[in-house]
Amino acid sequence: SADGGRNLSLDSIPMGLPMSDPTAWATAMNNLGMAPMGMTGQPLLPDFDPALGMMTGIPPINPMMPGLGIVPPPIPPDMPAVKEIIHCKSCTLFPPNPHLPPPATRERPPGCKTVFVGGLPENGTEQIIMEVFEQCGEVIAIRKSKKNFCHIRFAEEFMVDKALYLSGYRIRLGSSTDKKDTGRLHVDFAQARDDLYEWECKQRMLAREERHRRRLAEERFRPPSPPPVVHYSDHECSVVAEKLKDDTKFSEAIQTLLTWIERGEVNRRTANNFYSMIQSANSHIRRLVNEKAAHEKEMEEAKEKFKLALSGILVQFEQIVAVYHSASKQKAWDHFTKAQRKNISVWCKQAEEIRNIHNDELMGIRREEEMEMSDEEIEDPSEMKETEESALVSQVEALKEENDSLRWQLDAYRNEVELLKQEQGKATRDEDTTKEQQMKLLQQALQGMQKHLLKVQEEYKKREAELEKVKEDKLKIETLLENLKEQETGTSRVCACSQEKECPVEKTLSNSPVKSEREVLLVGIISTFLHVHPFGASIEYICSYLQRLDSKICTAEVEVLMTRLQNTFRQELSGVGASLEKRWKFCGFDGLKMT
Repeated sequence: SADGGRNLSLDSIPMGLPMSDPTAWATAMNNLGMAPMGMTGQPLLPDFDPALGMMTGIPPINPMMPGLGIVPPPIPPDMPAVKEIIHCKSCTLFPPNPHLPPPATRERPPGCKTVFVGGLPENGTEQIIMEVFEQCGEVIAIRKSKKNFCHIRFAEEFMVDKALYLSGYRIRLGSSTDKKDTGRLHVDFAQARDDLYEWECKQRMLAREERHRRRLAEERFRPPSPPPVVHYSDHECSVVAEKLKDDTKFSEAIQTLLTWIERGEVNRRTANNFYSMIQSANSHIRRLVNEKAAHEKEMEEAKEKFKLALSGILVQFEQIVAVYHSASKQKAWDHFTKAQRKNISVWCKQAEEIRNIHNDELMGIRREEEMEMSDEEIEDPSEMKETEESALVSQVEALKEENDSLRWQLDAYRNEVELLKQEQGKATRDEDTTKEQQMKLLQQALQGMQKHLLKVQEEYKKREAELEKVKEDKLKIETLLENLKEQETGTSRVCACSQEKECPVEKTLSNSPVKSEREVLLVGIISTFLHVHPFGASIEYICSYLQRLDSKICTAEVEVLMTRLQNTFRQELSGVGASLEKRWKFCGFDGLKMT
């Protein structure tokens, strides 16, 4: 292809007529029926008449003629911009008038390698056509018609552009001026099935390469697919159970177990195996908790190291700031220049700012540690014991759940019995015996389940009756306590005067809710304990503290003593629902004002 372009440019240099001779140039253009023009575009003969030329019978091609487009052909980059005379062995090509518009072409078909060449001389042969157009590139085939046109197919697409460069040239065979030996070339794109087929094949190949490239890119960025989960069998179940016991293979085994359960592999036959595997999975919780505790310990150690390093950095910052302050004193400050003083003051400000930032960070860490310590102190270390009423409620709820589960099992059994009855009519006699046995077994199971359900219902009713009795007893006790309190207040008012006159010491002992020196000591210890716990404490927590001092102290005694001293101790309820909690608080300062 490059050789063809080079041939065109080299063949256009040696011309038979010198370009500097205007007379010879005008004669050559007059023989072709063109207006004689100079290289600058000025007419050489102002009175030239085209009708007097040798080729007046060939009308000039107008780009606005019907059947032609207005798309000019592109000029190849390796072709000269100014068209010149081209000499070949058997013919000569003369360029068109540079002032005329470029020859129009049709729209380029995809993958075009074939051109249409019109305006050939009548005496032109395939050898002459090959001689002219082989300079544009390798010619594969020439199909010549009897009507002075032909189709030329090149090896590559870019050769078509070089062939279009020759459109508009006038051709003359040898030195003859006969009309049959002259013509004006018109080169245009041509549609060919072979070109379209090759272009489509090339496009399909490029599309396949692009799809392959995209597939490789997607596979490179796609995460690896998880390994397929094997189907359930007794052997695979034993393998997974062994893997569940191994810490290194636990994650793979637990994924397999989850997939089996979601697939619905659990049934009556495999329920025990699945339960054992779930139990093995549950045993790993303690290991995970220990790992978390180890990581938390490492984090605490890292925090401690960071705090120590930060405190060491702060000490060095303090020393540097102290150096700056000592340098800023009058004794040393006067010996520095202005620039040195300025730098020292700037450095001092920067060091103080950085020191303050690090100091705030260290104080924040210490503040967080203090808050964590206070939260640990506020929390109750002892476990809260459930009362008798809450225990009964939980038992009732458990019985309800068990009752519901038994009902569902009964419904399932009934559905199975109905299905067996429906299939019984269709089965053979041999199947009837097996189904009868299954029916008997199911009936026995139903009877056992019904008996168990009746027992559960009876227990449920008993528990409800006990719960109601407990509630009634509680209400009676509360009413009795209120009546006793009212009676104590009434009797204390009636006997106040007589007891004051007779024995003032006995009055104080009988009227005061504290009846012995031991109770006075208990009140003092409890007051001190609750004063330390401003948010209150439960009666169990208070008694656990007192039992460390005296193991004979019981909860009922302490609770009765605190209920008597209403101006010293106050009981409050906190929480909602199941988390409801009774706490005692010290209110002696407020009670002193009220009494």
